[in-house]
Amino acid sequence: MLKISVVLPAKNEAAAIGDTIRKIHALGIVNEILVINDGSTDSTKQVAEQAGAKVISHPYSKGNGAAIKTGAREASGDVIVFMDADGQHDPNDIPRLVQKIEEGYDLVVGARQKGSQASLGRGIANGLYNGLASYMTEHKVKDLTSGFRAVRAEKFKEFLYLLPNGFSYPTTSTMAFFRAGYSVTYVPIHAAKRIGTSHIQPLKDGVRFFLIIFKIATLFSPLKMFLPIAVVLFLMATGWYGYTLYEFHRFTNMSALLYTGSIMVFLLGLISEQITALMYKEK
Repeated sequence: MLKISVVLPAKNEAAAIGDTIRKIHALGIVNEILVINDGSTDSTKQVAEQAGAKVISHPYSKGNGAAIKTGAREASGDVIVFMDADGQHDPNDIPRLVQKIEEGYDLVVGARQKGSQASLGRGIANGLYNGLASYMTEHKVKDLTSGFRAVRAEKFKEFLYLLPNGFSYPTTSTMAFFRAGYSVTYVPIHAAKRIGTSHIQPLKDGVRFFLIIFKIATLFSPLKMFLPIAVVLFLMATGWYGYTLYEFHRFTNMSALLYTGSIMVFLLGLISEQITALMYKEK
């Protein structure tokens, strides 16, 4: 029988974390609950301990991804379930995720259904993430950024060095599992409105959106991102050359610049592809 660890990254979640832990205990299938107290300034640590969880505290806030990595290193279970401590994720969904692991999957993601997104803008952004990831992996990606997931511990720990300290660890881990050829599936869930104040900042999220787009490409197949850009530049160069040859009977600097750009982008994608392959090479 699989041993199950639940990891709850938490920063100032005293209002919700107690109920979350008690609901997890009530399931009767979880062997340990680890709360990673990421520099909280409220009573998160005390509330979590009183509810029966083991608390590991960071001396200062290192980020959601850093808390996930700490939890993964400390967890002793064969399966690790990661979920939010703010009341968004329903602990009653844990058995459904674990069941998929028992069926042979390596990563099971709780896919948020319509109406579960915190805002319209975030829902649109997640739709774009999912579409790009589906293009990259050639598999249907239903929720790339969901933080509610169950993983086989030994396989997740292979990718700890890839995970960022910020909020994009779900994206990174999902694409790493796809790249390594591990089995990924999804279980539909409903995410409730969080209790307390969100730690997400809209302006920072806008910058993070573009960073995640490039991270998706570099983690899976950079050439799939760079090749279309190279082809577009090549077609622009050829079109401009055709126009200038017909009108002025000469080859212009603009055509040379576009052709050069096309070649450089293609070579950059090719080199990135080789670097990515080395990242996943078995030691």
